[in-house]
Order: sequence, then structure tokens, then C-alpha cells
Amino acid sequence: MLKDFVVEALELASNVEEHLLTLERHPDDLEILNAVFRAFHTIKGGAGFVNLPAMVSACHLTENLFDALRTGKAPVTPLAIEAALQASGFVADQLNELSNGAAPDSLASMPPTLEGILTQAIEGKSGTPAAAAAPAAAPASAPAAPAGQAAPNGASVMKDGQLDWESMYQAVTGASAGTPATGVSAPVAAAVEAAPAPAAASAAEAGGDAKPAAGAPQHNRRASDSAKEESIRIDAGKLDALLEVAGESVQAANQAAVLLEKLQQFKFEGTAAALMSTLAETLGRASRYSSELQRATLSTRMQPVGRLFQKFPRLVRELAKDLGKDVDLVITGAETEVDRVVVDSLYDPLVHMLRNSLDHGIEVDRAAAGKPNKATISLHAWQAGSSVMIEVFDDGKGMDPEMLRNKALAKGLITEHQALTADEALQLVFLPGFSTKEVASSVSGRGVGMDVVKTAVEKHRGTIRIDSTIGKGTKFSIRLPIELSIIPTMLVRCAGAPLALPMAVVERVVELPETFDEVGGAPVLRDQGRPLPVHSLAGVLGYEPGNERVGVVMAVPHPYILGVQSVEGTADLVIKPLTAIHTNGITGTARSAEGELVLVVGLSFLLDGCNDTERSAVAQV
Repeated sequence: MLKDFVVEALELASNVEEHLLTLERHPDDLEILNAVFRAFHTIKGGAGFVNLPAMVSACHLTENLFDALRTGKAPVTPLAIEAALQASGFVADQLNELSNGAAPDSLASMPPTLEGILTQAIEGKSGTPAAAAAPAAAPASAPAAPAGQAAPNGASVMKDGQLDWESMYQAVTGASAGTPATGVSAPVAAAVEAAPAPAAASAAEAGGDAKPAAGAPQHNRRASDSAKEESIRIDAGKLDALLEVAGESVQAANQAAVLLEKLQQFKFEGTAAALMSTLAETLGRASRYSSELQRATLSTRMQPVGRLFQKFPRLVRELAKDLGKDVDLVITGAETEVDRVVVDSLYDPLVHMLRNSLDHGIEVDRAAAGKPNKATISLHAWQAGSSVMIEVFDDGKGMDPEMLRNKALAKGLITEHQALTADEALQLVFLPGFSTKEVASSVSGRGVGMDVVKTAVEKHRGTIRIDSTIGKGTKFSIRLPIELSIIPTMLVRCAGAPLALPMAVVERVVELPETFDEVGGAPVLRDQGRPLPVHSLAGVLGYEPGNERVGVVMAVPHPYILGVQSVEGTADLVIKPLTAIHTNGITGTARSAEGELVLVVGLSFLLDGCNDTERSAVAQV
């Protein structure tokens, strides 16, 4: 029961924080005020039942505050928002500790500072005794609260100087003393599943009879049970194992289809012909079902990036306040779905990028730059083919490529012959040890941020790039595969070796001539009116170049043509990452439909034009 409470309460606490930040911008939104009140009331009920006194106290005081705000007895002010944010942060911290295995009796008590700011907010807003502002709860003047001496129905919740949790549970949930032990969590679950339910809320707020109207608890319990039956929690490791089995079954079905195609080249008669026909039909059905299994399993791992994005508004708000800057975070595309592993791994990179935008990008004196005092940082996500794109843009001062290059030279991170173009200079910020700050602060300046970002993104076969205009702002663009284990690829062959290119960067296939024009000694082919450099895939990977007469036009920021020996079609491959060794340009392995081992060329390697200039610079250091 404690575990279920923690999971549901964490979701409520996360939503509360988002509501509070919205309320700061729209203080007259009664719906949000009611939602926050209900959330704290629900968490308080569950926390009381599972014996978490500090959490009950914090929720109780915050509930009193929001009762005053929503009934118009007090206006929404910055102090009220700050107090509620501190309370939600305290509740979330305790819930996270419980989620990580902490024992309930090991949790800290409510800090005096939190009690003080909540009490101050209540008194400063209502202008009346706290008890009058909280008809639904015990007097706020006793912050231990629920630790008050009387429950809403007048019953005592104290026994021998200690909280009587049975009485407390009855007080905060409205349940009768005879409620069966097997169903005690139903009122809490019902409140979570049906937060807007006015009947339940008014019954709790009225502070009247401890017993709700006949039939109401049973109705809520049935609704809750019905909702619970529609979803279950499964260990992520089990889903990963299921996905691997599903992927292997698809590969086996594909190999069986290839073998069947080869068998059908022979002539069969009589019973053998009938058996071959039945076998073909059976294998076709097995292939369809395995593909459906794979798709269904993949969908279970997909999660909206909004689950991650909702953590950032408060982070930006607090950091902007510390830096003395006025910043608005605009989030769009939160419904975009991506593999859960990608969602979980993106938190630290995005935190680094947002901190950099706030500290480095946003000007302190924006009026001097002819800009509005309130800066804007936008966080945008959308799906692009088989990839998800995430952009972080700030309308700050932008980045000076020449200054970046000079910094990198001064630190010995590059040589005079590197990062000659503006685009290459912008990417220098991803080098380990690079920073434009002379003195490190608590926010940035130690040169360990953006290289961590690049490493984290590339770990999941993603890429990150920077575009910046001086005086206008800076944009970080992240491209990641929507799901990690299976990717659409183009199968090619170089020097007899089978290779796979991610379809995300393949534009089309062209025929290569016997001879090429040259620019600066490098081969160039004019394609659709544009001269594109030609690279030998075998050459850049270290194979012996052969007779390459097929070119693959790469759809990357700086397009080029990749020469290969032959193109053998397309396939969705189950990728196994390389973990024991590092091979330049290769990110993983897969099995073709014929069962042949295929090397998968890395997406970032292809986007960088088949060279690792940044890694080369690091190696020279």
C-alpha cells in the first residue's frame, strides 16, 4: 500500500508543481486553484493513513492556504506561490526518498522555515485567524497538524500525546471506523483517479458527518477499481526482455521467408507441392504476427517527452531568479513520444543546455540590446520520420565563432588548422574542458557540461548541433531515434562487407561516373545543380576501396555523396550496440534476413561527413 501511495502521490506532486507555475502567470484561474487544493488534500489523506506525519503537516498547511485562495479570502501573490512550491518540493523529496527504499520513520520532519513561510502566507493573505480560512482542516495555528487537537468531525486525533492514526485516517478520508482493512485505500485511489469529483471534495471540505452519503464510497471504489484494471505496472527489465524476443522472432521469420523463397525455385509436384503451399501460407502468417508483436511491444516502451519537460519550468524559474533574470520557458510538442530509455537519459543533457542558455545566453541588461526585459527560452519537440527532434532556443546574445575559436586555441584544445569555418567553431563548445567563463560559478564555467551532453546524446545514436546568430540567439538541435533497438536502414556492400546506413540520413541513390571533377584535389559530383563531395565508404571505414559505382546522397546539414559497391535494399534491423570495442564509424551490429552479420554505420559519424574532427582534436591534446 505504501508503494502504491508513493507512485500515485509522486504523479500528483509533479502535476501540482506544473499547476503552481501556471497559476503564477494566471492567478485568477479558479480551476487550477481547486486542482492544487484537491491534490494536497488527496496526498494528505494517503500520507496520514501510511503514517507520514511530516508530509501530512506540510499538506495540511498548504491545503489551508489554498482553501483561502480559492474561496477569495486571500489573493494569489508571489509569497503564496513560493510557499506552495516549497511545500510541493518538500513533499516530492520525501516521496522520492520512499521510492528509493527509505523507511517511513527515517524521513525528516517538516523544516521550521517551511512551516514559517506557509503560516506567513496564510496569515498575510487572509487577514483572519487561520482556522477560519480552513474549514476543511484542523487549525493552522497548530502546524503539527493534523497534528491539531481536533479532527474536522470533532473527534480527537491524539492519544497519549501521540497521533492516533486510525482517527487521523477517518478524519482525512471521511471513512467510518468499520471500514474493512482490505478496502482502506479506495477513498485515496478514488480521489487520485477522479480528482475533479465535486461531491467527494465538498464532503471532505464541509467537515460534517464522518460518514459520506450512502452509496457514494461504493460508487467511487467501483470507479477506482475499474480504472485500475485498465493499467498495470510492469518492471522495465521485463519489457526489455520481451522486446528482444520480439525482435529476434521477426529476424527468424525474415530468415525463414528467404529460405522459402530459395526452396520455391525448385519444382515440387503432388503432395510436396501442396505442403510447400501450406508452408508458405503458415510462414506468411507467422511473419505478420511476429511483426505485430514487435510493434505492440515497442509501443509499450514509448513515452511522451512531456513527462520529462514538466520538470523544467520550476528549474528555469529558480535559476533565473538566482541570476537576476526574467525568463519565460515556452514548451511545445510535449506529446511527442520516444523510447523510455531516451526520455530517462535526456534529463541531464537538457538541464545542462537550459543552464547554459540562462547563464551564458540571456543578457542581464536586455534593454541595452533593444530587447524586451523578459527573455524567452523555448523547448520544442516533434517527430521527423523515424527520429524525434528536440530544440532548445534562447533569444539571447548568441555565440561569437571567432571568440570560441580563440578560447579553444588558448586552452590548447585545437590547432591553428582546425575549426576554420563558423559552423565548426560553434561545435567547439562540445570539447571536454572548453568554457568561455574565466571563473567557474555554481551554474557553469568548469568545462564539463556540453561534452557530457554530446556524449549522452551520441550514446543513444543521436546527434546534436548548434546554430547561433550574434544578437539574435542560439539554438541547440538534438536528433534521436524514436526507438532504440530497431531502426530502418539501407543495406549496402563495400569491399565485400555488408553494411547498414540509417535511413534517417539517406536521401536517394545515384549512379557514379568513371571519373570525377575535382575541387581542391577532392572528387566532386554535380547533383541537381549542386556540387557535392564524394567519399568512399570503404575508404573512410578503413576497407580496401574497390569498384564503387553507386552513390548514396546523404541528407545532412552539409550534403555529400557516399560511394558504395552496391545497394541491396532496405530493412528494419534489430541493433546490438558495440560495448566491448570501439570501431571508428560503427555503432552496432545486426543480422540480415539471410542471417549475415551486418555492421551498422553510426548516425553521428554520417552527419559529421564521415570524420571525427572533434575526437581527433581531443586525441591530439
